[in-house]
This record gives sequence, structure tokens and C-alpha cells, in this order.
Amino acid sequence: MIDLACAVHVHSRYSDGSGTVAEIAAAAADAGVDVVLLTDHDTLAARDAGDERWHGPVLVCVGEEVTQRPGHHYLAFGLEQPIDHRGMTPREVAAAVAAAGGFGILAHPFSAGSPHFRFLPKAGWDEIPPEATGFELWSLFCDTVERLPSLRAGMRFVADPDRVLDTARPEAIARWDELTAQRRITAVGGLDAHQVGLRLAGRVPLRVLGYRRSFRLLQTHVLLDQAPSGEAARDRDAVYGALREGRCYLARDSLAPARGFACWAERPGERVELGAETAADERFTLHVHLPRAATIRVLRDGLAIAARHATDLELPADAPGVYRVEAWLHADRRSRAWIYANPIYLR
Repeated sequence: MIDLACAVHVHSRYSDGSGTVAEIAAAAADAGVDVVLLTDHDTLAARDAGDERWHGPVLVCVGEEVTQRPGHHYLAFGLEQPIDHRGMTPREVAAAVAAAGGFGILAHPFSAGSPHFRFLPKAGWDEIPPEATGFELWSLFCDTVERLPSLRAGMRFVADPDRVLDTARPEAIARWDELTAQRRITAVGGLDAHQVGLRLAGRVPLRVLGYRRSFRLLQTHVLLDQAPSGEAARDRDAVYGALREGRCYLARDSLAPARGFACWAERPGERVELGAETAADERFTLHVHLPRAATIRVLRDGLAIAARHATDLELPADAPGVYRVEAWLHADRRSRAWIYANPIYLR
């Protein structure tokens, strides 16, 4: 498998971000990101301008954030035209994206607003539409800021976000397990990266949470069967295919590089990758490999069935269920989430 690190949910100057696409691609390269999924509000202008391409070592894929107010923002990919969402319900938006041949990911679906930061109104989803391919399990900006207990804590987050981040919302994890019991759904890490700042003379000398810093904090790694070809459209479609299938995992690469993580289920004659679904069989074995030792947690249908500090783990997957893996590292004197992998479905 070829592991590509993606920055999901990024805004440029084509909407309310402060950076050009070229600057964003350069920041991604500096942060070790291979793919940027650009999602400016209600526009595909970056694609129309020719910015959907390889920028050196970084592939920029252009989607849009369908922006209904309040909340119900939807990251839509694989579209020829922006979605005209006037008069639509949130579910109708998801259905329209699917009807147009695209796929969608719910942005900050568990946002509940913040009593301390009134500029962040509730922007979550009341329900998960069945037409949605996936959702942001961890929405970096919203999930973090909304849980900060005070303005002072907000200042600490801006000064050193890496020390503040610990885990995805517990309610998001619980809802994820509920959803996967019913159907396949892809979980991603969303940045909602804007690089808020003041642009002067073609530069942004004053900025909050710059692109490079945001990109290092949370990445969604997609797993491809083949290395990128260098042809942008073909490579974009391969990335989209992996996201559609759930062949991906979330990682806090700023804690430790996650590339090299692998998880699969195997029985004689069959290997099942992340996101895939097949019939249960008592001969299945679950395999986990980490690039460095960490606490590996294996969950079946949301319940922990194994935990071990190791680089490798094998255990029987001999009962039907939805199997998923987490990895946790001890850093800054506490246990912190490092990897959340999409499940393997043995029905």
C-alpha cells in the first residue's frame, strides 16, 4: 500500500482563507503533506483557474464546502459544477452531490458552539444523511476551540496547539460506532484551515494557526494500491476512491510520524483492508503494525477487546463485528490519541 498524507478541509483566498493555492501547497510540502483537499465556500474557482494539479510534490484536489447557514456545511468532491443549495434541506444537499456523481463529507458535524467564543456559533448536523460518504470524526478547529474552558485556554491553544490536543470528541467516537454498526461510513480528520491573518504586500506576516502548523497537527492518510502516476486527474481519482472506500486513517503526525501504519484482516485466500466489508469467518486474524511502539487498542462494535503496548499485534477476528484500531502515545505526561483507523467490517 502507498500511504499519502492528506490535509482535508482547507480554505484559500478563493473564499475566506488568507493564502494562495501556491502558498498552501508550499506549506503542505514543508509539513510533510502529500495531498491538499481544498474546500473553498460554494466555489470551484481554484479548479477553474488551473490550480487543481501537482504543485511540485503536493497534489491539490479541488472540492467545495457547500455552506448552508447556520451550520450544515458539506465538503463535496468530484463535482463538475458547484451545488446551488438555495432552498435545499441539508439532506437534499447530500442527495444533490450524490446525484451529480460526487461524494460528500460532513464538516464539523458535532459542533455545539462555545460560551467563551461567540464567533463560533453551533455549526453541527442534526442527523447524518444516508447519502453522506463520511464525516469529520475530528474537526480540529471547532472541536478544540469549543471544548476550551476559558479565553486564557484559548490563548494557550493559539500559542502551542500541539500541547492542547488530546483526542477526538468522545461523543463523536460514540456516534461513529453507532453509525458503523448500521453501514460503512468514512471517518476523516478535518482541519478547517483558514490561516486567519492580515495580508500585506503579497505576504501574511500576522497570522493565527498558519497553514504549515495546521497541516502538521492532524492528517488523513489514504492508502493506494499504486504510487501516484504524476497525472493529476488520475491521482485525484485514486485519492477520492480511497476516501469513498474508507481506506484511510487519521493521525496526529506531530506526535510521531504515522506513515507505515497498517491494519488488515486475513483468512486463507483473502485479505481485507481498512474500510472493506466481507462475510465473517472464524478463520480471520486481525493484524496491526505501527512504525513505533504505542498502546494499540482494538475495538469490536465499539467495545475494547484488546490493548497492548507494542509495534505489532495479531488476534483472532473470529466473531462477526466492526473491528477498528486506535493507537495512543504517552506525551507531555499524559496519554494522547495518535491514530484512529477506519474499521474493517466482518458482517
